[in-house]
Amino acid sequence: MRLATTLSVVVLGAGGVGHAVVTSLDGGIGRVDPFRDMKNRPQGSRGTNILLVGTDGRDKITPEEKQKYRLGGAPCHCTDTIMMVHVSAERDRVSVVSLPRDSYAEVPEHTDEATGEKHARHPVKLNAAYAEGGPSLTVRTVENMTGLKIDHYMEVDFTSFMKTVDVVGGVQICTARPMKDSYTGLDLAAGTHQLGGGEALQYVRSRHTDGSADLGRMQRQQRFLAALVEKATSNGVLLNPVKFREVASSLLSSVRTDEGFGVEEMLSFTSAMKNFSPSSSDFTTVPLGQLSFQVKGVGSTVKWDDTKAKKLFQLLRDDKPLAPHPPPKPAPANPAAPSAAKDAKPPHNEPGAVVEVAPEQIRVQVYNGTRTDGLGRRVDDALHATGFKTSRAPRASANLDMHRTLIEYDPRWDRSAKSLALALPGSELRPVKGLGATMKVTAGADFKDVVPVRAEEQPQGDFGTVTGDRVVCP
Repeated sequence: MRLATTLSVVVLGAGGVGHAVVTSLDGGIGRVDPFRDMKNRPQGSRGTNILLVGTDGRDKITPEEKQKYRLGGAPCHCTDTIMMVHVSAERDRVSVVSLPRDSYAEVPEHTDEATGEKHARHPVKLNAAYAEGGPSLTVRTVENMTGLKIDHYMEVDFTSFMKTVDVVGGVQICTARPMKDSYTGLDLAAGTHQLGGGEALQYVRSRHTDGSADLGRMQRQQRFLAALVEKATSNGVLLNPVKFREVASSLLSSVRTDEGFGVEEMLSFTSAMKNFSPSSSDFTTVPLGQLSFQVKGVGSTVKWDDTKAKKLFQLLRDDKPLAPHPPPKPAPANPAAPSAAKDAKPPHNEPGAVVEVAPEQIRVQVYNGTRTDGLGRRVDDALHATGFKTSRAPRASANLDMHRTLIEYDPRWDRSAKSLALALPGSELRPVKGLGATMKVTAGADFKDVVPVRAEEQPQGDFGTVTGDRVVCP
């Protein structure tokens, strides 16, 4: 998307060749009419609202893939993932709101297209609307719940997801803690990983890696979506017509959209996003009230926080961001001298190494363990600039012959200590029972600088929103 201008020239401005590419890709898209016979719809709003659903397409996957990626069982003919994607009217910002598949919903009265049987309004889990009435009932249900008019509908299944990730060469994911899910087969150590299509599918499907269940899964889906866009826009895929067609063909071969959402329409979005960057996107989940709302005949559902949800969707209706967005960075005054910018130390709000505990939650007292004047102040300043809650009053250590920087910590705060140690590479970790919540850092002669760190997610605002640049790997 950041290379939108060039993309539009390459694909749409290539005369007959560009038209042929667009026409051939458009012919490969499956079509559906989710808006047929819909009445009393919400009023349109500024910007464009796209309902993106991920369906259970395991019936199209080979037996080998089913076994390898734990995709056994019969397809449920339901929506596994539901997201509202809002593209701003100026095409300079995208907001993505995840709607939990187990959300309490009420499907409007409708007629079964296959049997002609009429159904009165009744409660369901949100993903069951698709099983009961397909895309049309899903759109009607979501519009009733959000008060937003949906302009376009896009449906993606497992097959296209896996193929697209493989075609772009895999996607980089980083995690501060090990992730293992026996249901999907996901098994990732802490650190950075390059995931192919099958492994990526395991990552976005896993809901048993910790106690966060479906909420954690939605966060991983958002993180992965940001990483996929980052990969596609940063490695030349969109600049190469042959590669672009390969990626687009792979994705669109298993996609269904409404008639008005063709390739030219999709590309028109990118052609307008001249200054789009990861920080231009924000991600959140609809605010939740009750996580276990029991409904007779339906079971345990997730109930939205009506007040907060209305406020969230009003922001989308008004075409406003869900979180503060930093202003675009100005171009360097002297393009011929980029080395100075490259060597400059990033401020603490720039993306850095991913840690389990955010530096803003970690208290630190710095000591100077050398005879070098001002070293304690330099360490304190550097940690503070990265976000750590330092005392701002460094002290002299009783031992002034420290060769290696030492971090002393209470074992009860071991996760915080590990996060601090990543910011001070090469330092020694030493547990001290009863030390309390404040870490003790004694700077040694080996100290060079502090490595910027950040937590996996840093939610902002009333809705726990994160921007795209905060969820991709540094």
